[in-house]
Amino acid sequence: MMSETVLEVKDLKTWFFTRRGTVKAVNGVDFVLKRGECLCLVGESGCGKTVTALSILRLFDSPPGRIVGGQVIYKGDDLATCPMQRLREIRGGDIAMVFQNAQSSLNPVFTVGDQIAEQVMVHERVSRREALSRAHALMEEMNIPQPGRALNMYPHQMSGGMKQRAMIAMSLSCSPQILIADEPTTAVDVTIRAQIIHILRELKTRRDMSIIFITHDLSLVKDIGDRAAVVYGGRVVEVAAVEDILKNPAHPYTVGLIDCLPDVSSQDKRLPSIAGNTPNPLEMPSGCPFHPRCSHVMDICRSKMPACANITDVHTVSCYLFGDKNGGIAR
Repeated sequence: MMSETVLEVKDLKTWFFTRRGTVKAVNGVDFVLKRGECLCLVGESGCGKTVTALSILRLFDSPPGRIVGGQVIYKGDDLATCPMQRLREIRGGDIAMVFQNAQSSLNPVFTVGDQIAEQVMVHERVSRREALSRAHALMEEMNIPQPGRALNMYPHQMSGGMKQRAMIAMSLSCSPQILIADEPTTAVDVTIRAQIIHILRELKTRRDMSIIFITHDLSLVKDIGDRAAVVYGGRVVEVAAVEDILKNPAHPYTVGLIDCLPDVSSQDKRLPSIAGNTPNPLEMPSGCPFHPRCSHVMDICRSKMPACANITDVHTVSCYLFGDKNGGIAR
């Protein structure tokens, strides 16, 4: 089911040219997305996950942002350079996105039903009645109570969980092949978070849809992901199946993220943390971007970016500790 590649990102670089200098938010991201899989982009805030997602559909502000290198290959088109008319056809139609903040993503002066129906009418040229009927069905699919009444609500009349599910309904209105979900469980309670994850899991299976799920919460990764790509300093530093990432992390940054997960069985009241802070994208360190925080740093790490090494056929890592598949970190 997950053999066909539907999206391929190659050495993607998105920089923002500001008065203070060049912000290298995405600086060489590589990954592939298979049909019917959920790929999780994982990392701390500021590591480049959201800008990577926005770059796929060129949704960032330009200027100051610009894709300065790399490719985003979808159905033979390079979305990084294709004409805007072709990109508009793909946006919302073939590839849809659920944004992090539903409150700011929904238009406050239109009802939720009108906003969902508008997207259907733009992409599929159907009547308003048919578009509203589809919007009603989508609201039911999202398990929103009284979907007919919810269609006539304005965003401010909905709870946070309802707004987030309405955003998912809008993104699914044209049956996309790829759904990009940028931290869709932000600012919702634990119950709603579980409902959203359940909905996305079912949609992936029922529609054979591919999902790029962006999160900094590793506890969500094991609930929804098939593979995980760990992002740091605007680059992907490790890619593997979720089970391998959680049980056999290779990159020191991945090890640090997993060690920071709370352990209810531990008697230690202090939570572990990774020393230091994420790098300033205006002043990225030379060599491996993680070397100022790494306890395994070597001289070469400070001057030269590590190449991607294969630990197994499906587990890759960018780290000089893994010059061959027998390398490793003592934990």
